Amino acid sequence: MPPVPSRRPTHAMVLAAGLGKRMRPITATTPKPLVEVGGRSLIDHGFVKLLAAGVEVCVVNVHYLADLVEVHVRKCRTPEIVISDEREALLETGGGVVKALPHLGAEPFYVYNSDSFWIEGIRSNLDLLAARWDDETMDGLLLLAPIVGSIGYSGTGDFFMDELGRLVRRGERRVAPFAYAGAAIFHPRFFRDAPAGAFSLNRLFDRAIEEGRLYGQRMEGIWLHVGTPEAIVEAERAIAESAD
Repeated sequence: MPPVPSRRPTHAMVLAAGLGKRMRPITATTPKPLVEVGGRSLIDHGFVKLLAAGVEVCVVNVHYLADLVEVHVRKCRTPEIVISDEREALLETGGGVVKALPHLGAEPFYVYNSDSFWIEGIRSNLDLLAARWDDETMDGLLLLAPIVGSIGYSGTGDFFMDELGRLVRRGERRVAPFAYAGAAIFHPRFFRDAPAGAFSLNRLFDRAIEEGRLYGQRMEGIWLHVGTPEAIVEAERAIAESAD
């Protein structure tokens, strides 16, 4: 039997405000979180995973085609949905989480990109994150996908990981073995002294790396990087093959 985390996060921030430029022309009329893969929207795939992991409250930020996203997610009965409204100004990944912090509580919580997508392995990857979390040593724990074997990803990776799981940036002109798969656990202290307004989570990643408090968890299963219309076809093919 897979290990059951003794302490699961009950809250999650679902990042759903982005413009989805690389997914055009689909996202000219459909926000990326509502793009369907395998007959279900990307954000609904995420809700299924978060609910199975024990999440009770999901804070969803909205900006681009915000009304469509809000109407869609409010149909979700469980988990409870809270809207963080960014219609007036897109706050990027870091600023979006900071705005939502009052709804996320005082305990560690998941952050989940609404377009994060993977085929699970033997164990749930969100459960793997929860089981790995160490409140004393970590401020952030990222789910990492090996770039070899991932589908739809053509980049050069994001991180190296040492024997303890601590992360180091790839650096210029290097290829790193792991890419951020778009899911993580953060303690609220990760966002201490965060700047006002729009900023990327990468800014806080770098600070946590310098402090030795950003860790990684290698995912199980197959990461599907659904970043372009063509990648939808690849993802659906991989889903079909995994079901055989």
